Amino acid sequence: MLLEARGVGKNFPGVRALQDMHIELRHGEVLALVGENGAGKSTLMKLLSGIYTPDDGEFFLDGRPLEVSSPKHALEQGISIIHQEFNLMPDLTVAQNIFIGREPRSGGFFLGERTLNARAKELIDRLHLPLDPRQVVGSLTVARQQMVEIAKALSYDAKVLIMDEPTAALNDAEVQVLHDLIRRFRRPDTGVIYISHRMHELKAITDRITVIRDGRYVDTLDTPTTSMREVIARMVGREITGEAAPEGVRTGRETVLSVRGLSTKALLRNVSFDLQEGEILGFAGLMGAGRTEVARALVGADVVESGTIALRGRPVRISSPAEAAKHRIGYLSEDRKHLGLLLEQDVNSNVVLSSIRDLFQSFGFVRPKAMRERSTELVSSLRIRTPSIDQTVKNLSGGNQQKVVIAKWLVKDCDILIFDEPTRGIDVGAKEEIYRLLNELAGRGKSIIMISSELPEVLRMSHRIVVMSEGRVTGHLSADEATQESVMHYATLRPDETGPQENPDHSATEAGVR
Repeated sequence: MLLEARGVGKNFPGVRALQDMHIELRHGEVLALVGENGAGKSTLMKLLSGIYTPDDGEFFLDGRPLEVSSPKHALEQGISIIHQEFNLMPDLTVAQNIFIGREPRSGGFFLGERTLNARAKELIDRLHLPLDPRQVVGSLTVARQQMVEIAKALSYDAKVLIMDEPTAALNDAEVQVLHDLIRRFRRPDTGVIYISHRMHELKAITDRITVIRDGRYVDTLDTPTTSMREVIARMVGREITGEAAPEGVRTGRETVLSVRGLSTKALLRNVSFDLQEGEILGFAGLMGAGRTEVARALVGADVVESGTIALRGRPVRISSPAEAAKHRIGYLSEDRKHLGLLLEQDVNSNVVLSSIRDLFQSFGFVRPKAMRERSTELVSSLRIRTPSIDQTVKNLSGGNQQKVVIAKWLVKDCDILIFDEPTRGIDVGAKEEIYRLLNELAGRGKSIIMISSELPEVLRMSHRIVVMSEGRVTGHLSADEATQESVMHYATLRPDETGPQENPDHSATEAGVR
């Protein structure tokens, strides 16, 4: 064994996070660690990386007892971790983030910027990552920030590489790049612990799968001889049917949102589409295609240079997300930490904060009892794992934080909901709940724009799909027309290969670009 955990336990106030946990990583293997949100995966990894100290049990590395006192000490012991939540400095460059604390010096004192950038460029080229060493990390997309984390972790001479949801922000092509990196890293003297909610990835990259549930060890299975249905059943303690799919949109539904010729200074050019009442409209494309930029332009987070936006046939100008909310448009950002939550506040405050003035005030006085009742109701219906609605949101797992964001917009009762990567970092059981929730909302007449990097998710959940490439719409596909091949065809087209998208109601066949 390369790495072992024996009887490890960890307590937090009011929560038994881990109890009698066991894990065994062999030399030269990729071991998957899976479980629902809140099962204890990230807690175990933080114990291994020196962020937390275990209350019970012990770790062993190459047969010798392992005690890790800090993240730096973990790196010195040969344990490198890529956390689910980024540990980057946004005001520093890519190169400075990769080699933070290990910067080359010029003349013994001054930072050797040229040498630093050269070392970073060498590493980036070796890893085949689309990064510029001199670019400021805060200006990068979430996916590219994830790549910086990967480069930083692989820059150390690690024995054990721990990856906590490394592909959550990556599309299929980028996932393949990451898997190639893992295969090159795996040697007889190294091993990888791979945490992912994307079940299909486990078959592609892992040798064994360790399942944990509610902070306890459940089972370890050999990947080649195990079905994902078996893994999921052990994770959630119940069968997942995986059959949630949208009902067809009836013809003659009202068009609630009509976008024509939307352009922004940075990326978008002549984007046009319609959204019907009760429809789930999927947006697909590769990283940098402009899907998130469309959402940000719609809610006024980015300045629109030209084009029109109409709600139920009435032209509107939206200059801020707050103004979008007044028009009953809610935006669930892909970056929930910075744009969706108040991390230092409790669950109750996050759920009701945006609706206090509209729903929880009487004669100028706030009604705390009504607020708590509504929060408690949504925590129960969304199965948010929290000791109480008074728990600080930063202490919740990533998936449960995402559910809190969704709860906030359910309280607001918007007519149009834009979900940007709604299941990122969410386990398979919770994904099914989110899918059912989306279908229920559409069934109640809510109109949904769903942006996702997971193509099977887009195909499964969308009534129609808008495909983008390089800031333009390259195809409109109905659910009947859409396949992985057809979506990827349009996602990889250059915009000038498609011809104009004058009528967003037409399918790709009708537009003459299929």
